[in-house]
Amino acid sequence: MPRLYGFEDASRRRLREDEVDATRLMVSRALMGGQSNQDVAVWANGEGYRGTLGGEWKDASVGRLFRNPAIAGLRYDEGGELIDAGHPGAITREEFEALLAREESRSTKDAEPAYDYLLTGGGSTCGRCTQDLGGARTNAGTPGYRCRPKDKNGHGGCGEVRVDAELLEDYVGEHVVAELLKPGIRAQITKAQDAVRKQVEDLKLDIKELEGRQSELGRLYGNREISSEALVAGEREIAANLKNVRSRLRYAEQMANFSLGHAKDLVRWWNKAPTASKRGITLLLLEKIEVFPASARGVRTIEPGRVVLHWRKWAGASGG
Repeated sequence: MPRLYGFEDASRRRLREDEVDATRLMVSRALMGGQSNQDVAVWANGEGYRGTLGGEWKDASVGRLFRNPAIAGLRYDEGGELIDAGHPGAITREEFEALLAREESRSTKDAEPAYDYLLTGGGSTCGRCTQDLGGARTNAGTPGYRCRPKDKNGHGGCGEVRVDAELLEDYVGEHVVAELLKPGIRAQITKAQDAVRKQVEDLKLDIKELEGRQSELGRLYGNREISSEALVAGEREIAANLKNVRSRLRYAEQMANFSLGHAKDLVRWWNKAPTASKRGITLLLLEKIEVFPASARGVRTIEPGRVVLHWRKWAGASGG
């Protein structure tokens, strides 16, 4: 069972202070500031806060957190009534009940639709500090990519790179489609996907092994064969490894699962394809996309040298 945001582990015996602060601030913005879940997510991402697995906050993940009574130290009994869960909470019962009332009154038709970013989660990086770019709307609500500045815990990057999402995605899309039009590239893609599918199976085995080690740690601690300090240290190391491997698996599965099918007009295919398919082929073709600052604020073009595409090198591939 994965841990809930705001708690040190799945048992929910101890609160994680930095995440407790973030939770309270998010709840305050929702209740006192009147912000939507999407607004709260954009704000949290902009402050450098991340979910338990390192992912950015979304409308849906904020909603799930706000609907979980455990954040107030509560649970539902068999009759559906809220009762004390026997563990600490990050917010008060009154605040949680206010969140429930807010959820019931919230009109979904007024909610701003979440933008389906193509190049987040490792798809693009800051050319200045190598930090992954995250999705961030401007004050006008326009989707964009941003290098998050460091937060109070030192997490984040230089904060110097911002770029309009449509501008960057169109630029990358044009180059990806141009690569797809090269002779023999489909055969190279098929070979690359076969290799990635093998990697997917290897990564799943790695995850299974790490989860087995996690269970073994619990057994050893239960039998008093290791100390609580050794248990915590071991769980922390395994959790970090699991996070890394699961992230790699997520990328590999995206690369392995998309299909060009029998598309002849690749430009039309790109414009109509689901974001997951476009992301899969982008990850397969490109090792890295570096984005540098514009020469001046408000520049509405991709200036020469601002975006650097690093193409994967395949044996016998046409290159980039």
